Amino acid sequence: MRKWFARLAVLGVALLVAGQGATAAQAQEPAAGKKVLRVGATQAMDHMNPFTAVRLVSTSIHRWMYGFLTVPDSKTLQPSPDLAESWTTSDDGLTWTFKIRNTKWSDGQPVTAEDAAWTFNKIMTDEAAKTANGPAVENFESVTANGQDLVIKTKAPQASMLDNPIPIMPKHVWEKVTDMTTFEGDTYPTVSSGPYLAVEHKKDQYVKLRANPDYWRGKPKIDELQVIFYDNPQAAVAGLKKGDIDLLGRMTPPEFEAIQNDPNIEAWNTQGRRAAYLQINHGATTTDNKPVGDGHPALKDPKVRQALHFAIDKQKLVDEVQNGLAKPADGSIIPPMYKDFFWEATGDEKVTYDVAKANKILDDAGYKKGSDGVRTMPDGKRKLEFRFSIHTDTPTEDKLAEYLTGFFKEIGVTLTTKKLDSSKFTEETGVTALFDIAISGWSVNPDPEEILATHLCSRRPAPGGEGGGTESFYCDPTFEKLYQEQLKELDRPKRAEIIKQMEQRLYTDAPVIAIYYPNDLEGYRKDRITSITPIPEDKGLLYGGSGYWPFYTVDVKASAASGSGADGGGSNTGLIVGVVGGVVVIGLVAFLLTRRRKSASDERE
Repeated sequence: MRKWFARLAVLGVALLVAGQGATAAQAQEPAAGKKVLRVGATQAMDHMNPFTAVRLVSTSIHRWMYGFLTVPDSKTLQPSPDLAESWTTSDDGLTWTFKIRNTKWSDGQPVTAEDAAWTFNKIMTDEAAKTANGPAVENFESVTANGQDLVIKTKAPQASMLDNPIPIMPKHVWEKVTDMTTFEGDTYPTVSSGPYLAVEHKKDQYVKLRANPDYWRGKPKIDELQVIFYDNPQAAVAGLKKGDIDLLGRMTPPEFEAIQNDPNIEAWNTQGRRAAYLQINHGATTTDNKPVGDGHPALKDPKVRQALHFAIDKQKLVDEVQNGLAKPADGSIIPPMYKDFFWEATGDEKVTYDVAKANKILDDAGYKKGSDGVRTMPDGKRKLEFRFSIHTDTPTEDKLAEYLTGFFKEIGVTLTTKKLDSSKFTEETGVTALFDIAISGWSVNPDPEEILATHLCSRRPAPGGEGGGTESFYCDPTFEKLYQEQLKELDRPKRAEIIKQMEQRLYTDAPVIAIYYPNDLEGYRKDRITSITPIPEDKGLLYGGSGYWPFYTVDVKASAASGSGADGGGSNTGLIVGVVGGVVVIGLVAFLLTRRRKSASDERE
């Protein structure tokens, strides 16, 4: 279970999947002659309401349903027109004017700038509406509409404005909602402006979407898109192999290898948009700079962190933990698929696997080995014995822990694995700081501002534990200064150079240590899908991508009259089995923490 899920658990939603004896739910078989695509997902929708939905699958589906101001270009991933067909910026960078496209909602009503202004103002003024994307409007001073012109005034320049993650909603429908906290958004068919509109949703079982004939780019090639929810990855893989579903993304290496030799399946292996790294408790503090947690004091020493870095054989981790399906990370927390922002260390600055050098660094710093081979602090009072926090029931993280334990033993450091459930993991690594080293990671959007923001002083928890959203408890004046500079720099190449300096600062100071970039591992049935365009179009991603392009361009064979498997639709007996057990409220602290972290919830894995 990866860290994005841990963040979501803080919302207070506990997914309790009942196991044995439950009856499998079934989606309806497609009618003969219809073009229907079935996509498998190992996570169910939390809400159909885009103001409150934070799960990755939810935000993905909403990107297929609703228009945004801009979308990532299918070739370059840079912002390109969507509902905003053009835009201008004032000389001081504080006022943005977007020309809203003359197009229609799926109910025939015109899309207007007033729809966009209402959407942003709703989030700015309604606490419940802030749940999904509150941070995206924190810098907004005002949002107004003048005809088809949308005018956004900001408190300070905002270079990431063109990557705003908020879907534009139809005012004439949503202004009738009196309580965003309880409204599920489950009135069908939905009124949408994107490629698809939802027509049916069975909680924890499936979502059905129908092609939008009024979409401004033109109707998609298929008639219907179904997202089928599975209770575990193994069942989803079995469903793909059987033909119950046509496409499955976000696989682990063992799951991916299980489909590689199937003649009916295209095994899709390309660069991913995720970075995996180690989070180091280098002396966690709250926003008032008071120490918090029980991190080992040795990790405050940058020399110790540097020695740990030299002791890690990243190529071995790629080969034997990721089965070769990743790239070693030599610098950036932004993956190499984002060429404009990717930074990699070179020359003397590059940290390479070198056990002898790691040992010398610790020797010179006064961390002596005892008779048991374990080093102690220079004052001799405490051994270098660190905890490694991972999630429960995660074989890949278990394997990673085994290798790191061996690596660090070679330099006189003891590593003990500490397994935590999702909510506890989030609490200890993001609020209470009851950890030494933890597994971490992020799926990055085309604009990397949010992943950089998780290392700001302001993202640390407040004295009472509320707020936060930190990824490292980092608070560094140099990093802060660079962050503000990139935020104001509207020239993309100049901004990219500033961002690379921020990555370099994280690399040398090491509050986190990037270890590898996992590949994007997916699979689809060649006997069902006749064409699909990834994003970016050159060796890009399918389900795991940052836009709707693959699902707008996809084409499939029409359904047969009846039958099972790939051509007939099947019974979908691999669908989620069980029920949602209930909602566990764990307090305002958890809610605020999740809200601050949300702007990346659709990027996290």
